[in-house]
Amino acid sequence: MDESVLSAIGNTPLVRLNRFFRDAPFRLYAKLESLNPGGSTKDRPALSIIRQAMQSGQVGPDTVVVESSSGNMGVGLAQVCSYYGLRFICVVDPKATTQNVRLLKAYGAEIEVVEEPDPVTGEFLKARIDRVRMLLDMIDNSFWPNQYGNLHNAAAHHETMREIVDALDGSVDYLFCATSTCGTLRGCAEYLKDHDLPTKIYAVDAVGSVIFGGGNKKKRLIPGHGAAVRPDLYQEGLVDDCIHVTDLDCVVGCRRLSHEEAILAGGSSGAVLMAVEKVRDRIPPGSTCVAILPDRGERYLDTIYSDKWVRSHFGEIPTLERSEQQECVTATF
Repeated sequence: MDESVLSAIGNTPLVRLNRFFRDAPFRLYAKLESLNPGGSTKDRPALSIIRQAMQSGQVGPDTVVVESSSGNMGVGLAQVCSYYGLRFICVVDPKATTQNVRLLKAYGAEIEVVEEPDPVTGEFLKARIDRVRMLLDMIDNSFWPNQYGNLHNAAAHHETMREIVDALDGSVDYLFCATSTCGTLRGCAEYLKDHDLPTKIYAVDAVGSVIFGGGNKKKRLIPGHGAAVRPDLYQEGLVDDCIHVTDLDCVVGCRRLSHEEAILAGGSSGAVLMAVEKVRDRIPPGSTCVAILPDRGERYLDTIYSDKWVRSHFGEIPTLERSEQQECVTATF
């Protein structure tokens, strides 16, 4: 039996959200992926990918793991690599938060910063991946987990969906899932298809992301939500529908969640819940809905939960008043 910290990955709580939609005729549950030991849903694929690579011989005691990450996958890999004594280099860009960089270093990861975006696409993601490939060429016995295309990323989330289905005795009518690498989305969709379950999936993408075509590609402020390049894990037909949400939606959703449900969650969690808001009138009474909340909010204290940061990007926003009769809650910006 594995009694290490890695055994704590998975089996995260599924809790009923009773206050976010007080008058909703449907049930809404939240899968709290923030309670993985590394703080996010990315702990699952980080462990899955490294363990599979170790079993196949791609990773040994002297292997150097190199990955590009905006935050959570990097932290998940740093945790796993620290436990197994593997050297890990995480390629980040200037948008990486101070908290995430400190977490990576605390786990012993080495940080490689890409200072300039790709000159052709203007995107940091392309520049980060190019830096990963350069490091792989330079370093003997190196390994790229490639979270954007590794099928073991998606496979790790078969378990995520199984946990949800088991907790609700198979009764899941709607699943709301944020998109970035499409690992969580694809893994959950594959599980539902393999088990012939009728759950409808709503993908939650960012306005300005190219994954599901949210209009013209543009700058996004919330790391790990949406993508500038469609990931290899993306497949047509994975979802029943897609909902696009703005950066401001993420802010409002997060603050509303913390005030109403006392859950401090990250940016894409706010996005998922505001996506439910956008389609709530389409959800039949009596339905059971699940929202996967990918990470914890402490990593966003200097952004989403900072009044100064919100004002600098969105200006003055009217206060949302707490009311027993309304969905809105206090959120002083």
